[in-house]
Amino acid sequence: MRTLLHSSKTFADDLAAFCRGAAVPREVVDAVAAILADVRARGDEALSYYAAKFDGAKLRARDFRVPANDLAGAAKRITPAELRALQAARENIAAFHQKGLPEAWTGKNKHGATVGEKFDPIRRVGLYVPGGEVPLASTVLMTATLAKIARCPEIVVFTPSNADGKVAPAVLAALHLLGIEEVYRVGGAQAIGAMAFGTTTIAPVDKIYGPGNAYVCEAKRQVFGTVGVDSLPGPSEVMVIADETAKASFAAADLLAQAEHGTGREKIYLVATSADLISSIMSEMRTQLQVLGRAEKTLRVLEQGFLAIEAKSLAHAAEIANYVAPEHLELLVADAAAKKLTDAITTAGAIMLGNHSPTALGDFTAGPSHVLPTGRAGRFFSGLRVADFMRRTSIIRYDKASVKKAEPTVAAFAAMEKLDAHGRSVRIRAQ
Repeated sequence: MRTLLHSSKTFADDLAAFCRGAAVPREVVDAVAAILADVRARGDEALSYYAAKFDGAKLRARDFRVPANDLAGAAKRITPAELRALQAARENIAAFHQKGLPEAWTGKNKHGATVGEKFDPIRRVGLYVPGGEVPLASTVLMTATLAKIARCPEIVVFTPSNADGKVAPAVLAALHLLGIEEVYRVGGAQAIGAMAFGTTTIAPVDKIYGPGNAYVCEAKRQVFGTVGVDSLPGPSEVMVIADETAKASFAAADLLAQAEHGTGREKIYLVATSADLISSIMSEMRTQLQVLGRAEKTLRVLEQGFLAIEAKSLAHAAEIANYVAPEHLELLVADAAAKKLTDAITTAGAIMLGNHSPTALGDFTAGPSHVLPTGRAGRFFSGLRVADFMRRTSIIRYDKASVKKAEPTVAAFAAMEKLDAHGRSVRIRAQ
């Protein structure tokens, strides 16, 4: 596990180089481009081929869609405790995002014309839910709940199956709980291709949402423009900023929790102003690692993607956080410092405050969506919200009186930009 000291003459370059490690390798870019081209050309046949190649599943086109009975049956097969957990998380998520539902408005501009905005749900949205070794039932809630609040007419979900063609019961139960009926057992970059281009059996969507591995994230990047995408949320990231009030065992547990995803491309940052505190937390990490079920995969992430940073001050820690733009940011600091850091840090996907707010709460049940920007995209993207499932349309209505007031301004712009027809279209109404 690597440590970077603020006193290093190459501090900025070393930090930048570590962050650049998240760049998508050329082989991933090329592999995704080939898969997308194949799906576009061969449609269902290509989906069957990649299901066998990557998931070991023998699926024909008629097998892609999960039957309604399987969705309902899964809700009956999970344990009562699991069902209660899904329901409790859904309630928090729905309550949080209901507050972010945009509302139409109208008003008068300086000419006396009516202007405003209206918001409409995107007609057909595609949600990607990671599966495989870590089937993320929580991602169903963190995406589909928002689409439901936005009242999207068509919500379609893609998630990979296992070699037997089965999808994790918890994922299916969560879908049933939310009333999602169109579900396909198709994953990976090929699922993104199916959503973007459509096939004989699958209609294309208007916008794609959800996290995924490097291949899924790259596929979303490559199809953007053919369809919309929410952002590019890839392998997990966490940054813990700790001061003397931090509990080393808590910090260590949270760093390990995000490394546990285990793809090998996660980024795990520990930032503190004390070398002793960094040493204590790293020691705790080594101790706790011994009892984890996914210790081998977690250790691989720590070897490749962990960076401890000794900052010269908490203000310096804020500068580091703003540069990294971490997906999850934990502030295990005194309350007064937490307030200052929260104000100063403007690029984090989500901020967890205090020793009792681990990232896992945000992952599963706190309320905000866990679909958050990674790979420094927090500089220009935000976490998923209801407005992302809606389109905004501006409204303009002038009458003759307001046109007359606006005409001199339009005439000036028409002259500046040499667009005579623009000016005339307003002038003939103002006469």
